[in-house]
Amino acid sequence: MELGVYGLSAKATLGPADTARLARRAEELGYRSWWVGDHVVLPSPRVPESPMAPEDPILDPLLHLSYVAALTERMELGTGIVILPQRNPLVLAKQAASLDVLSGGRLLLGVAPGYLEPELAALGVTLAERGGRTDEYLDAMRQLWNEPAPEFHGKYVDFANLVAYPRPVQPGGPRIVIGGHSPAAYRRAVAKGHGWIGNGSNPADLQQHLDGLAKAAREVERPEWLGRLEITFMQVNPVEVRPEFALRYAELGVDRLLVYPLPLEVPADVEAFLEQHAELIRRSE
Repeated sequence: MELGVYGLSAKATLGPADTARLARRAEELGYRSWWVGDHVVLPSPRVPESPMAPEDPILDPLLHLSYVAALTERMELGTGIVILPQRNPLVLAKQAASLDVLSGGRLLLGVAPGYLEPELAALGVTLAERGGRTDEYLDAMRQLWNEPAPEFHGKYVDFANLVAYPRPVQPGGPRIVIGGHSPAAYRRAVAKGHGWIGNGSNPADLQQHLDGLAKAAREVERPEWLGRLEITFMQVNPVEVRPEFALRYAELGVDRLLVYPLPLEVPADVEAFLEQHAELIRRSE
């Protein structure tokens, strides 16, 4: 099981100097991946389902990861997640391919349909169509990354007689990681993702997600070319990961365990958190 860090593109950790110091320190400590979230806009005043206050700053994930790519050499760079239906799929395919090239093939493109209705509506997407858009956008982007003559004709995306170069470094395009905790998310992960990403408070929460993924695997077919479904899990509430929890996550088959050093108010505290949890890496060696 590898250890990754999540969320350092927001609040007090988003400045260039702090990002440079924390990213280099994380790689030095042995963290294998660096993940960030996505919100283009936030509702103001805050609504109950919003994960952030309207005034909380958060950087664009792909721009942030491009900066981190230039600062690091080995860490994988993950979006956890991009709210896919509110992005133009041709533009996002170009951005993802560009970042994959510049990072030497380190991009993990985590996506999900989103759930925050005011944000989706402001970007022209209804809750009812977010799932359909997500599925079509994934298929359309893979056309652009892989086919000699890309072509797609769907309800939300329609193109032919065009190409987009450069192609991603990774064969087939960036590895796609599907986020979410619903039955639809589990089915999408099985059918369309190299991996799944989710969160919870303890190993029991993870087991519920794994049960949902197992049920989905009995309901939908997984293409052979996707390989084994990789599991990325982030512990929240509490954010401190006890060694016995880390051991149990590994036993349950987690590929990447992400730590989230909330509340992201003091960069020095975040660095201390990373140093403290790096002991989990040493224990697993």
